[in-house]
Amino acid sequence: MPNEAELRATNKSIIEEFFKALSSGDVVRIGKFLSDDCSWWISGTVAGISGTYNKTETLALLEQVTQVYKSGALKIDPSNMIAEGNRVAVEAESYAELHNGKVYNNLYHYVFDLESGKIKSFKEYMDTQHVQDTFVE
Repeated sequence: MPNEAELRATNKSIIEEFFKALSSGDVVRIGKFLSDDCSWWISGTVAGISGTYNKTETLALLEQVTQVYKSGALKIDPSNMIAEGNRVAVEAESYAELHNGKVYNNLYHYVFDLESGKIKSFKEYMDTQHVQDTFVE
């Protein structure tokens, strides 16, 4: 059984790899990081984006939004991580050019809960006005 420091390091590594997958736009690869009963909560009241998603809904939303990015993916760079037990908090920044001519560049705070090496749940906090201005016509 790993000690606390090993658990924190392992969980941070899993989340780092998750962000690499997320930034690739490869939805199948992203799905491998999520537990079958995973939930994703997105802050705000932006129609079609904010709310809570199960694993199937999460992957469907990610597949849908890859279509709006010129590169096919939203690049998300984590800048800081703090881990305690099975919880990892992350500060990150995204960047993508969209087919509609706009640039999506947002700042985030994520909270991940892991279980058995998979993401069980995560919450995403961001500038929802920027989401509205960039994605919602």
